Amino acid sequence: MPVIRNASFVATCPDDSVQANVGLVEHGTVVWEGDSILWVGPEASLPSEYHSLEQIDVRGAGVIPGLIDCHTHLAFGGWREGEFEQRILGVSYLEIAQRGGGILSTVEKTRIASEESLLALCRDRLREMNQLGVTTVECKSGYGLDRETELKILRVYKKAQQLEPTNIISTYLGAHTVPQEFRHDRKSYIQLVLELAEQIASETLASFCDIFIEESAFTVIEAREILTHALQQGLQVKVHSDQLSNLGGTQMAAELGALSADHLEQISQQGIDALKRSGTVAVSLPLASLYTFQPPLDARKLIQCEVPVAVATDFNPGSAPSSHLPLALLLACTLNRMTPAEALKGATIYAARALGIASERGSIEPGKKADICVLTTPNVEHWLYNFGEARCQLTIVNGSVAFSRM
Repeated sequence: MPVIRNASFVATCPDDSVQANVGLVEHGTVVWEGDSILWVGPEASLPSEYHSLEQIDVRGAGVIPGLIDCHTHLAFGGWREGEFEQRILGVSYLEIAQRGGGILSTVEKTRIASEESLLALCRDRLREMNQLGVTTVECKSGYGLDRETELKILRVYKKAQQLEPTNIISTYLGAHTVPQEFRHDRKSYIQLVLELAEQIASETLASFCDIFIEESAFTVIEAREILTHALQQGLQVKVHSDQLSNLGGTQMAAELGALSADHLEQISQQGIDALKRSGTVAVSLPLASLYTFQPPLDARKLIQCEVPVAVATDFNPGSAPSSHLPLALLLACTLNRMTPAEALKGATIYAARALGIASERGSIEPGKKADICVLTTPNVEHWLYNFGEARCQLTIVNGSVAFSRM
């Protein structure tokens, strides 16, 4: 039963409706047993029965909940650095896709990658994320777009969960785009997506079904059919919407009770109002804005309307080729106009809400899982203002050490 001592602060990140409230406890301490938190509060108030327990002296560092990356495309074959240069030279994301690049080029490489190679890549990437304080990662399929490869990717995630300490939430994204072999027969591909949703749900290979609603991907009508079917199979739903154009996907997602709507760079006031009514979490992906030169989401509008805003990396080989969640949090401040406290809340309890796990993760509270990150910073604001590597000193996942520099 360990006790964290000598922390400058503990940011508990309570599950409330105030995005900027990180539940700060000055000179706080945390006690846990097994995988569950027992007590949190000021060190001066630590109950006497905990005084003789194993001590973890963090020497003035700060303590936050383990970070949650609630939107990644973790398993893929190959990279697309050539597209990075094309975008710098002015070629748009949609133009690159029309030339045969984009998602479909990664699909080609992922289909020929072995399950073993994808598993090794995912394990390496998860360990790198642990070093940043990340304890939970949502992982999407979507680079297979055929039965065999979509199932392969989801099996990789299931195996990674067994081999790595990181908590993994898997999402089925068969509706990422229409593959080349179905480009003249969209109805048949949508039928395959529906059939795969049934199989994936029956084999419990994913918790969510996601879809990319965009001119180069799927329409709102198609999305409604696919997501409604997924809900009938017992999968929860989320969407990529309003990234490059506003097609009304956010309103449809809210109507269906989606846990999250992600991207939202082009969201309308109608979309914001729909999210507020439904309680659907908005997920900002500022790395994608950075890499695609798209106008970023104005998160202030959503926060002022009391829409919870989560922050994630969107890690993928094309539009967001970085799994660095603290960097995404810095960009949430500079591009999305979120305060450091709001950004932290967005990568902890609000990210947990976006994954339906807020009852057990995302905050430092008694009864929650002991997912904890120790940072060398005097306060939350300084952590993102004075951005740098090696800030994370200790990552605890489910009560056990996943990474340590201490």
